[in-house]
This record gives sequence, structure tokens and C-alpha cells, in this order.
Amino acid sequence: MFMSKAFNLLKPIPLMSGQTNLAYKFIHLVASHGRRCHRSVIYKQRYRTCPCSAGRRTISAETKVMAKEELPGVLILDIGGTQGVLENLAALLKKHFHLITMKEFLENKEEMSKKIQSVFVFECRPTIDRELLESLPNLKVIGNSGVGVDHLDLKMISSFGVKVTNTPHAVADPTADIGMALMLASARRLVEGCQIAVSPDTKHFAVDWLGVEVTRATLGIIGMGSIGYKVAQRARAFNMRILYHNRNRRRKEEEEAVGAHYCEKMEDLLQQSDFVMLIVNLTPETHRLIGKKELSLMKPTATLINISRGAVIDQDALVEALQSKVIRAAALDVTYPEPLPRDHPLLKLNNIIITPHIGTATVQAIHMMAEEAIANILAVLNGQPIPSEVFPK
Repeated sequence: MFMSKAFNLLKPIPLMSGQTNLAYKFIHLVASHGRRCHRSVIYKQRYRTCPCSAGRRTISAETKVMAKEELPGVLILDIGGTQGVLENLAALLKKHFHLITMKEFLENKEEMSKKIQSVFVFECRPTIDRELLESLPNLKVIGNSGVGVDHLDLKMISSFGVKVTNTPHAVADPTADIGMALMLASARRLVEGCQIAVSPDTKHFAVDWLGVEVTRATLGIIGMGSIGYKVAQRARAFNMRILYHNRNRRRKEEEEAVGAHYCEKMEDLLQQSDFVMLIVNLTPETHRLIGKKELSLMKPTATLINISRGAVIDQDALVEALQSKVIRAAALDVTYPEPLPRDHPLLKLNNIIITPHIGTATVQAIHMMAEEAIANILAVLNGQPIPSEVFPK
């Protein structure tokens, strides 16, 4: 239980030079635990960056630090190893919580179940199922490190009176970066080029081995949220013509700032674009959003890029389109499942690039995601407005 001995600490979150617009919040967390938040919350976000003596910038997040013996319990899968929370993130969590690993919980369920008030989900782990929820009577919140929550059954979790949060502000820049990297790598055939350059069988470089240019090409963005908009900002620097399709049209001044043109129909975007980038949440509406019909509308010289979720694409249709040259190439940071079975036909094609879901796999992003998740969890435990709550649909 939280006690009234808490005090407020202004904690700086370091950012590397050049990281702009990474939003964070001040959350005043008072020691008033014991009452639940209402489902309808008011989002109050204030952003501030502060100079650092080392030349870096910081984002300040006002959070509460408890005496060690009063720290609320948070369940994690493990610390370290191939699937556990990274050790530096575990150290960050320990400043605010009593860490309980899944092994410790299973070995002493009766005692540990009373202490656990939150779960920190890192890389989709631990698995949140009905059995786990039924065994945690004091659970208040599941803090997801990352923006996608398709691995969580929101309706089931909500039925237990448990809130779910995510970290949308920390992921936008690095995910936009990977989208641009995949576009450039595919256009200029960087992976193939590297293999040629390092192959012991290479005797000369063929003069007819050519890629295509990104500069002045047309980019179609499907999903113009915060990540999609940051992609547009980057694409403008390449003098790209930018089209976008979104549930809601952006304001005129936002479109003009990046030179983006709205396509009410996704089909119009597909027909005109040299590069199509998918940046949507995985929902029943977006499941297999891109299938055989949509691929057939694209130019034969076009490239499909996916930085959202693998199931947004009908992968069987994509295999067929790449094999028969319906489209030029694809570049995927996500697949379904992950990783793909080693005999999957996508892995045998030379006109595709696949990366291991690394959109947010940077030192800075992982740290920022953890900080944002911590702020969300503490807000719930203290009955305060929640910066990034996710609601079941």
C-alpha cells in the first residue's frame, strides 16, 4: 500500500542530441492509493525539454519515489536473458517498484499475488491470460512498453477492472526512422549489394545492377498518425510527392507543412505511389488490409513497406505478387508470425527485405518507453489522470 511518506522528485530523462518532439508528461502523483480511477479520464499533457551540461536534452517527468519497503509490486517475466527485461531497464523499474519475476510468483503464489498491483509487459511478455488475471486480486494496471496492444485481450482485461496503458510518444521517431531506412535499402538494393561486395565469388561489379531513386518519387502513407506524420516530415527532405490515406483527414496546415495530399480512397493512393508504407494499428478492420486486389492496383515498379503489424498484409498474396512481379519489391519490419517459419516462401525471395521487428530497437527508444510505461503505471496506482490509457473497442 502507498503511504503518505512519499515525496515528489523531478526526474530528468536523458535524450540524445537531435531527438526532437519526443513528448513526455508531468504527472503529479500524490500518495492517495486505495481508490480506483474512473474509466473516463482527462488527458492533461505538458511537454518540457531542459538543457543538460553534457550538451544533451532532457525531458522532465515529475514522479513519486517511495521508501523501499513501500514500493508497489510489479510483475515481469524475468530480468536479462533472451526474453527478460533488460538489466538497465530493470534497474529503472526498481526505483519505483518491487520487481517480482514470473518464477518468483509461481514459486510463492499466495504471498506474491497480494503484492502485485501492476504488470510491466516488455516485448509482449509475460503473456496476459485469464488464469493470470484470476490469480492477481490486487492487480490495477498492465503497462505495455510499446504502442501496439494486439497481443492483449483488452475486453477480457477490462472485465477484471484492470486498466491497460501503452507508450505512443516514445516510439514515433525510431519507427519513422526504420520506415525510411527500409525504403532506402529496398530502393537501392543495399542487402543484395552488401552480399555481392563481400562474396568470395565476386570478381567484378556488374554495370547493369541498378536500383531506383527515392528522391522525387511518390510515397503513399497508409495511416497518418504520429508515426506516419514523422515519416512525411522525413520524406519531404527527399523532395518526395506525399500522398496519404487515413480514417480522418489532417488539418490543412498540417498537410501544407509536409506537402501531403489526402486520398479519400486507398485505391487512388495505391495506383499512384512508387512506395507504399503501412503504418496502421492492427484491428479487425485492418487485418489483411493489403491483399491480392490491393497489390494488383499497385504499379509493377512499386515497393510495399510494412512497419505496422504483419497481419495487415495477406502474406500468401504478397508471395504471389513478388514471385510474379506484380510489384517490384517489399520491405518488412514485421511479419506473421515472428519469426517466420524457416521454410516460409517469403524467405526464399531476393526482392524482399525482412528485419526482425526493430522499429523501436534503439537504446534511446527502449529507455523512453520504460519511462513512459512507469509514468502510466504510477498514475493509475495513485488515482491520477492516465497519460496513455488504451480502451477496449
